[in-house]
Amino acid sequence: MRKNFADSGAVKKTPVRRGMLIVISGPSGTGKGTLCDRLIKTDENITFSVSATTRRPRETEKDGVHYHFLTNDQFDKLLQEDNFLEYAVVHDHRYGTPKKPVLEALEQGKDILLDIDTQGALSVMEQIKDCVSIFILPPTFSSLRSRLHTRNTDDEAEIRKRLNNARDEIEKYVHYDYALINDELESAFQRLESIIASERIRTLRFHPEIPE
Repeated sequence: MRKNFADSGAVKKTPVRRGMLIVISGPSGTGKGTLCDRLIKTDENITFSVSATTRRPRETEKDGVHYHFLTNDQFDKLLQEDNFLEYAVVHDHRYGTPKKPVLEALEQGKDILLDIDTQGALSVMEQIKDCVSIFILPPTFSSLRSRLHTRNTDDEAEIRKRLNNARDEIEKYVHYDYALINDELESAFQRLESIIASERIRTLRFHPEIPE
């Protein structure tokens, strides 16, 4: 009887799994942040990559937890030193993903979550081919407008800007591996968990030790 690979004794150690980079994008007001926060809280194997930004913190945000809030000069210095995996201008502010901690964590087998805009996400997808990219969509554009008004974190001018940018962002969802409509939070989160679970067991993430 032919033995399968697992029974043959060819694999003597547990396969080494490389960390998985999860890239999540979506317009403001889609509930993207809520989904990401919940994923971090419920899955101890996922670490959130804290981005850097030149925008001012909101009342509920903490430096080093939600973002690294930098001055333009500090951001310029990191750019000159090639310390960003990606960076982009969004809503007139600059955002960037520190490179070193992300790459080191992936090599250690840790799963890393990036909550970034479409500009940055496309750049990361180009550099890290095996990343898992997920785009969060609103059920309708009118629901997106309503969410931006009810969360009371931006003034009317900022809301108009975010809605205009959302139209351009939504057109880019086709470049992502998955499109997830956040029509109801619990259902959307369950689908997000299913995506993560399936991607974790893809063969490309394992490197079994095979004796010569």
